[in-house]
Amino acid sequence: MILTTQGLVLHTTKYGETSIIAKVFTRELGLCSYIIKGIRSSSGRTKQNLMQPLSHLEMTVYNNPKKQLQYIKEMRPASHYNNIQSDGIKMALLFFMDEVLYKSLKEEELNTQLFDYVVDVLNLLDNTENGSQDASREMSSFPISFLINTAHHLGIAPMDNYSQREPLFNLKEGRFQAVPSAYSAATNPNADYFLDEPASSNFHSCLHSTLNNSQMPPLTQKQRSTTLSNLLEYYHVHLTDFRNFTSHEVLHAVLR
Repeated sequence: MILTTQGLVLHTTKYGETSIIAKVFTRELGLCSYIIKGIRSSSGRTKQNLMQPLSHLEMTVYNNPKKQLQYIKEMRPASHYNNIQSDGIKMALLFFMDEVLYKSLKEEELNTQLFDYVVDVLNLLDNTENGSQDASREMSSFPISFLINTAHHLGIAPMDNYSQREPLFNLKEGRFQAVPSAYSAATNPNADYFLDEPASSNFHSCLHSTLNNSQMPPLTQKQRSTTLSNLLEYYHVHLTDFRNFTSHEVLHAVLR
C-alpha cells in the first residue's frame, strides 16, 4: 500500500555501504523504520540533508504491515526551520526533544495528537526571539514543560493532586502522597520513589503551570536542574526502554 504522511526524523543508522535505516515518527503510522538506499553516496547528499534530527518531512511511503523495514518512495521538506539551526541553545533543545521521543515511542504506535504537538512546539521554538529576559526564562523552562506535556500524550501523565495532606510526589505511583511514617518508610518497597518536600513542591509548581498554560515558577538553575532530573527519572520508571539519557547534560551546560 502507498500512502502520504508527514514525518519527523528521530534517528538514523548506517546500513551497508551507502544506505541508512531511519526511524521516523509519522503522523499516520506512528514510529516506522525506513531503509533509504544510496543516501550516503555522493549523489545522495540532498537526501542526507533531509535526515537531520526532527526534520519535518512530507513523505510518500510504501507500507507493508508484515514487514519491519519499509521504503520511502518520495520525500521533501514539510516545513523549514529558519532560526533553530543557527542557535546553540535551540539546537540543544531540539536534540533533547529528539532523544525524548526516540526513547519513548514504540514501533507503529499511532499518536496523532503527540505528532501535532511536537510540530507546534518546533514552530514555536523556531519563532521565539532570543535575547529578552522573558525568552531566556521560557527557554530555561522549555525542557520541563515539554516532558510534562509529552507525558500527557504518552498516557503516563503525573497527577497534580498536591495538598498539605499529600505533599510528597511518588515517582512510581505518579501522584502526590502523604509523608510516610518512619515504620512505613522502612517497610514500604516504594519509599525510595518519594521526592523530598522541596523537590515535590517545585514539581507541583511546574505541573500546575504547564497544565494551566501559565508562566513557569521562577526557579533557580539548581531547582530547574533537579526538577528536570526528577522528570527524566519519572520517565525511566514508567517507560521500560527509557534509559541512558544523555542530552540533558548539554542542557544543564547551556541553560544557566
